[in-house]
Amino acid sequence: MTSKIYFENLKIYAFHGVLPEEKMIGTYFILNVEIHADLWKAVGTDDLNDTINYAEVNEIIHNEMQIPSELMEHVCGRILKNIKLKFPQITFIKVKMSKTSPPMQGEMDGVSVEIEQDFL
Repeated sequence: MTSKIYFENLKIYAFHGVLPEEKMIGTYFILNVEIHADLWKAVGTDDLNDTINYAEVNEIIHNEMQIPSELMEHVCGRILKNIKLKFPQITFIKVKMSKTSPPMQGEMDGVSVEIEQDFL
């Protein structure tokens, strides 16, 4: 059985970007993370040890967002890697990261990068 866990529209202020002002001023980033794992045991046991601890995943995301990087791809990769290291039972992870105020011409809601990996 595959179950899915979603972190939806997690808003974090951080300092990622290539331009010097992005590293000094920062902006909001929106993260969406999808995790697949067999969580059927937790359905019956009601035991935190039988599932993916959402609070620990949230902490991994926040910790990685505090490390300034030039590329969103790099941040997404670190988030994905560290979630998988903490929870080896995960079979799939998708991380989408959106920069809400990219320093570019034109009016937009943001620019996003999405990476995913299947561990089957």
